[in-house]
Amino acid sequence: MTTQEFIHKYREEDVRKLALQGARFPQVDLPYALDQIAGWQTARKKIPSWTAIEGMIYPPRLSMEQCSSEQMARYKAALVQRLLKGDKGGNMADLTGGFGVDFSFLSPLFDEAVYVEQQEHLCKIAQENINRLGLGQSEVVHDDGVAYLHRMGQADLIYLDPARRDAHGARTYDITDCTPNLLEIKEELLQKARWVVVKLSPMLDWHKAVNDLQKVTEVHVVSVGNECKELLLVMEGNGHEHPDERPLTIYCVNDEQVFTCSMDEMNEGVRIAERIEQGMFLYEPNASMMKVGCFGACATRYEVQAIARNSHLFVSDTLIEQFPGRIFRIMAVSAMNKRELKTVLQDIKKANVAVRNFPLKADELRKRLKLADGGDIYLFGTTTEEDRHLVLVTKMVV
Repeated sequence: MTTQEFIHKYREEDVRKLALQGARFPQVDLPYALDQIAGWQTARKKIPSWTAIEGMIYPPRLSMEQCSSEQMARYKAALVQRLLKGDKGGNMADLTGGFGVDFSFLSPLFDEAVYVEQQEHLCKIAQENINRLGLGQSEVVHDDGVAYLHRMGQADLIYLDPARRDAHGARTYDITDCTPNLLEIKEELLQKARWVVVKLSPMLDWHKAVNDLQKVTEVHVVSVGNECKELLLVMEGNGHEHPDERPLTIYCVNDEQVFTCSMDEMNEGVRIAERIEQGMFLYEPNASMMKVGCFGACATRYEVQAIARNSHLFVSDTLIEQFPGRIFRIMAVSAMNKRELKTVLQDIKKANVAVRNFPLKADELRKRLKLADGGDIYLFGTTTEEDRHLVLVTKMVV
């Protein structure tokens, strides 16, 4: 049996079990085959369109973990297409090519596209996959991204996904700790590109990044299934007539939900709810909204009132289905005293418990209330503007 036959035959099997059976297949390059099987299994969920193409090559586990998902790559492609105003761009360069998922979705938007990567084995993988994907306008360059930047000409787009691990493999979050250091090459990036798009960790302080880089025109916080996945910064290069006049726009994205606002709107104050009662609707902003902190803009746009300035939960008397987050109906409201809690929880044995601006952690509150986890009841421990601790018993609407 050849290595390729082995990969195809066993690609749905448990990789750990296959690793113990190497003696049965002396003609198979087992380490390579196991990487391909594990990569294909990951790609089924992460990059599904690639798994339908026979012969795609997958890198070792770390590169598969770090690469973008297809959903994220398609989002970036739509973002860039909007920047190009729907036209096809002349040329682009991805200075941190990696496994090449983002590059494969961005490059079709341009007549010429250059993938740059300093790890030779990733370049070889990228070249093979680019051929299989039919991206004939693409060129693979084995080089350091910053060195290539120094000698490259003008581009419509430069894309970067700086490495966010130090020499010991630990994660880093500040842009000055990433490789390459964006602050050191910022001016050259802006001189050579109409647009610069940077992918960063969602854990990074985006306010600081915007202040450090200065010419950021768009901030995108992108979540999937209410989990923050990526922070994207868009910088407008010197090829534009008035690059300093474009106001900063914030994009909060969770699956199909997109909320945009300006910095001025972000700083708007929130109206505090005068009452929190049974029958009202409770709103919990999605993960991207929470990360960005655009609570004033959200409250104004959707005409909801905050339980408190620091609780980040909102209420209304009527249902607002378009709200970017989860929506619940308040079934009961209780103060943190035993009598009230016993009354509202008398028929409840299990619940999903969350806290917002509350003195107890979720697990501590669940333990105190003697509830199992799960079910269709959602309890929120929170604090009002008057510093009253409440437990809200709710059921999800949306």
